[in-house]
Amino acid sequence: MLIKSLRLQYFKNHESRNFEFSPQINCFVGNNGVGKTNVLDALHYLSVGKSFLGNTDQNNIQQNQDYFLIEAVVADEEKDNILKIQQQTNTKKIIRKNDKAYSRMADHVGFLPSVIISPYDQNLISDSGEARRRFLDGMISQTDSEYLYHLIQYQKALQQRNALLKSFQKNRFFDFDSLEIYNHLLIKSGSIIFEKRKVFNEKFSPIVQKFYQTISEGKEEITIQYQSDLLNTDFERLLSSCLEKDRILTYTSRGIHKDDLGFLMHQYSLKKAGSQGQQKTFLISLKLAQMQMIQNITGKAPILLLDDIFDKLDDHRVSQLISLVNHEKFGQIFITDTHKGRTQSIVQQINEESKIFEL
Repeated sequence: MLIKSLRLQYFKNHESRNFEFSPQINCFVGNNGVGKTNVLDALHYLSVGKSFLGNTDQNNIQQNQDYFLIEAVVADEEKDNILKIQQQTNTKKIIRKNDKAYSRMADHVGFLPSVIISPYDQNLISDSGEARRRFLDGMISQTDSEYLYHLIQYQKALQQRNALLKSFQKNRFFDFDSLEIYNHLLIKSGSIIFEKRKVFNEKFSPIVQKFYQTISEGKEEITIQYQSDLLNTDFERLLSSCLEKDRILTYTSRGIHKDDLGFLMHQYSLKKAGSQGQQKTFLISLKLAQMQMIQNITGKAPILLLDDIFDKLDDHRVSQLISLVNHEKFGQIFITDTHKGRTQSIVQQINEESKIFEL
């Protein structure tokens, strides 16, 4: 997959901007606040239909405007495709491929796979399980449309079950048959999600370890442990055992929406046992493994988005990262940096065709 060009209108701080890209490396350089990360965010939109920064679609419309537009020419093995993402104020976002609107987001995700490495990745180690679940869901969804479908169905059923539990308490009545409808939906989709997560992580964890060893040249044993209530019981028994608790709390307290990933070094929590350098190396290894998994499953080389990471890494880790990116022949690369000279030096190490855009 290759992004040939990008056009932005009223997207965040970009009133109107056009780019013609190199097939290999593209760098956006400039001072903080000029919109470098926003360009990467637009590319992320093209891939999965949303911001990697967590902003709502409405908040990405430029102030005093009533819409934003992201348009790109994306070449696959057969032809050039035109992708358009348009968000108007107080309306539903529309994503079009070759002027045909998608009826479901799930139909688009996976067409243009991507991986982003950014300073925000530290949240995967420091934050709650929600950040790690989003990461896991994002990885699998780009390669498995059935997974994304069941994830959406599960989230809808979970919201409806929670609303029903709140209604029971508010109105002081209880109807098990009504609750059972949503239990069935949770069990059906949740069991499929659980199995797919478990199988995915069994393949993913060794790849992370491989990249970690290469970058760090160390001997630490890194593992990723999939943590789920369903490892010890089936979903139907789990919901049954938590029924009284859920009625008191008025929400569904257990299930695959509480799953987590344990990042371990020598079987201890990486958050507590790992140094800052080891944590950074782990995060980069995590993302490179994500790229390889996508490539192995889909046959597509994902685009790689590197957001302001060279300020956060020492020279040795930068060299190791660049060497790996070059050796593994990942996809098209997009880099942001505040220092043009440093960016040029890094690009020369990779020794591929490149373009530098000064913002």
